Amino acid sequence: MKIGILGGTFDPAHLGHIELARKAKIQLKLDKIIFIPSYIPPHKDNEEILPWKDRYEMASLACKGSPGFAVSDIEFRLKGTSYTINTIKEFKRMFQDAEIFFIAGSDYLKELASWKDIDELEKICTFVIARRAGFAMDKPPAHIRILDADLPDISSSKIRRCAREGEPFKEFVPKEVYNYIITKELYR
Repeated sequence: MKIGILGGTFDPAHLGHIELARKAKIQLKLDKIIFIPSYIPPHKDNEEILPWKDRYEMASLACKGSPGFAVSDIEFRLKGTSYTINTIKEFKRMFQDAEIFFIAGSDYLKELASWKDIDELEKICTFVIARRAGFAMDKPPAHIRILDADLPDISSSKIRRCAREGEPFKEFVPKEVYNYIITKELYR
C-alpha cells in the first residue's frame, strides 16, 4: 500500500491543498491521501491559529467527496507539539507494510533542515515537494522527489486576510469550507 501524508495547519484547508493531493495521488499512484491537521505546529505562532477542532473540521469538509482522501486526528491523539517524526512513526506502526510519502509545497524546503530528527525521518518516508508559486526552489536534495504540479496560487494566509478585511475568498476554498468560515465568523 502507498499512503500519502499531507500535513499542515489547514487554517483553513483550501483548493490548493485539494489540488496538491489529487496530483500527488495520480502521479505517485497512491492508494490513499491522509490529511493531518497539526495539533500544535512547531514552526507557527500557536496563538495566531484557530483551535484544532475548527481546522480538523475544515480539512474534513474539504476532503468530502474526494475518493481516497481521509483526515486523521492522529496529532490530536498524540498531544503535545506535532513533530512529523512522531506522526510518521505512528503511521509506520499502524500500516507496517505501507510506503509512506510526506507531501508538501516548496515553501517547506526552507524549514526542512530544522525539523526534529530530520535524518531519521528521511529514512522512514519519502519526501515529495510540489512547486508552489512565489517560492523559489533551487535544486532540491537528491532524496526529495519533485511533484509536477501546476498548483493554484492560493494560501491560507491570503484567505484569512480576505476574510478579516471583508474581501471575497469564495473561489479559494471548497463551498463547505466557505460556509463553515462564514457561519462561524472565523478570521474576523
